[in-house]
Amino acid sequence: MPKEPETGYDPSLGRKFIFVTGGVMSGLGKGITAASTGRLLSNAGFDVTAVKIDPYLNVDAGTMNPYQHGEVYVLKDGGEVDLDLGNYERFLGVDMTSDHNVTTGKTYQHVIQKERAGDYLGKTVQIIPHVTDDIKRRVREAAEGSDVCIIEVGGTVGDIEGMPFLESLRQFAHEEDDDDILFTHVTLVPYSKNGEQKTKPTQHSVKELRSIGLQPDIVVGRSPDKLDPETKDKIALFCDVPTEAVFSNPDVEDIYHVPLMVEEEGLDEYVMERLNLDGEALPRADRSQRWRELVTRDRQQEIDVALVGKYDLEDAYMSVHEALKHAGIETRTDVNILWVDSDEMLDKHTNRLKEADGVVVPGGFGTRGTAGKIEAIRYCRENGVPFLGLCLGFQMAVVEHARNVLGHEDAHSAELDPDSSYPVIDLLPEQYETEEMGGTMRLGAHETDIAEGSLAAHVYGGTVCTERHRHRYEVAPDFIDELEDGALTFSGRADNRMEIVERTDHPYFLGTQFHPEFRSRPDRASPPFVGFVEAVLGELDARELAADQEVQA
Repeated sequence: MPKEPETGYDPSLGRKFIFVTGGVMSGLGKGITAASTGRLLSNAGFDVTAVKIDPYLNVDAGTMNPYQHGEVYVLKDGGEVDLDLGNYERFLGVDMTSDHNVTTGKTYQHVIQKERAGDYLGKTVQIIPHVTDDIKRRVREAAEGSDVCIIEVGGTVGDIEGMPFLESLRQFAHEEDDDDILFTHVTLVPYSKNGEQKTKPTQHSVKELRSIGLQPDIVVGRSPDKLDPETKDKIALFCDVPTEAVFSNPDVEDIYHVPLMVEEEGLDEYVMERLNLDGEALPRADRSQRWRELVTRDRQQEIDVALVGKYDLEDAYMSVHEALKHAGIETRTDVNILWVDSDEMLDKHTNRLKEADGVVVPGGFGTRGTAGKIEAIRYCRENGVPFLGLCLGFQMAVVEHARNVLGHEDAHSAELDPDSSYPVIDLLPEQYETEEMGGTMRLGAHETDIAEGSLAAHVYGGTVCTERHRHRYEVAPDFIDELEDGALTFSGRADNRMEIVERTDHPYFLGTQFHPEFRSRPDRASPPFVGFVEAVLGELDARELAADQEVQA
C-alpha cells in the first residue's frame, strides 16, 4: 500500500517521478540525459514534464552573469531560469512555468515568509521538516497533470548546497511506492592514458550518494565513447545495480541525437519496465518518429552565420544557437556559426565578419562590446548583408540608424550612456519608479501587433505574434517620428512600445525587442530565424517583397 506522508500528498494520483543526480563534476550532461529520457517517454505516449532544482541561494537566475551558468532562459510566465529549462522545453515540446525551477533562495524565502507571518507559531523552524517539506511540495505541484515528472538536481552529489534537496529525495523514496519513483545517476567515465575506461570516479560518486540514503536504480556513464561491456559489468558490481541498468551516454555531434543513442541502448524500455509503465506505453511500431525524422533530416545546403556577442561562451547564447539550428532543420540547411567577439571586433574580427553570409547580434547587458555590435550592424546595413538583431541587437540597430543615417553622433541608449544628448533608447516614464533589479524587467510572453504588408508580417504569416521578453529599456517615444523618416520603420508595436524594426532598403534587416529564440523548437522553428536563413539562401528579399505588396495594393 502507498505510504502516507505528513505533507498532505495523495499517493493515489499515480504520478511517476524520475530523479536525476550527478557526480564527479558539473556540466556532464544531466540535463540532456533527463531531457532525452523525457523525449523517449513522450514518444511512447506519456505526458511528461520536468523540474530543475538549482541549489544556489539566488531566488532565480535573473541577476547571474552568463559566465556563471550560461544564458538566462525566460519562460512564458516571465520566470528567469537555468538554461536546462530551455532544453526541457525544446526536447519535450512543452511550455513550462517558473514553478518548474526550484532554487534554495526561492524555498528559503518562502519558508522565512511563512515564519514571519506566524504560520509556524510555536515551532522551531528547521531544515527538516520545514524546508524539505516545501521542496517536496514544489516538486509535486509541478508534476500535476503529467504522467511522468523528471527532476534534475543541479550540481554534484556532496555539494553542501544540495544536501537539503537530496534529503528531500530520500524522504520522497520513503513516501512513494517503489514503482512510482526512479533514481538515475549520471557520472563521468574517463579514459586512462592507456585507453582504459576508468570506473573509480563512478564508484566514489555512487558511494557518496548511498551514504546519504539514496541508491541509484540506473547509472548513466558519460564518456567520449560507448561503455565497454567490461566497464558496465564493473559499474554494476561496485554500484549494486543490474548490468542492464548501466547505460552509455557518449559524445555526439548534435545533442538532439542523444535520445536516439540512449534509445538504442534500451534506456526507455528499462525505465518503463522499472516504473511499471511498459503495459501502458504505445507499441514500438506506433511510437512517434517525428523527432528522429527531424534531427536526421538531410541538409541540402550550407551557410556561415556570424554571431556577434561579448561572451566567448557558447552557453551564453544557447537558445540563439539552437534557434539557428531549428531554422536549418526547416530549410534543410547546415548553419555554421562563426563567433565574432564584439569587444575586439574593430581590431581583430572585421575579416571574419566579412566571411559570413549573414549576421546575428544577440541580446546582452552592459556597455562592453556595444561599439563592435554597432559597427557590425552598420556593415550589414551598408552592404546588404542579412541581419537579425535580438533585444540589445534591436536597440543597437536603432542607435546605429540615429548615428550614421540621421547624423546624431551622440545617439545612444540611456542605459549605456546616461549623458547622451540623443537617448533613442530609454526607460518609459513609469519605469523610473522601480528601484529593485531582480525580476523587474518586462518579462515573459507579450503580444505584438504587426503592420500589414511588412517584412515581419510576411515572416510571421500574420499581423500578431506572441513572444517572450527580457529587457528594461525601450525605444524612446519622443524620437520615433524622426527615426521613421526614411527606410527604417517600426513594424511591430505593443501600445507605446516598439517591438520590431526593419528597413525597406535592405534584403533582410530585422530586429526584435523580444527574444524569439526562446520559443523556437526543432519542430517549430522561430519565424524570424527561418526568414533570416531564407534570406541568406537568397529565397527571401524584403525589397522585392515590398514591391510585390505595393503592386498588389
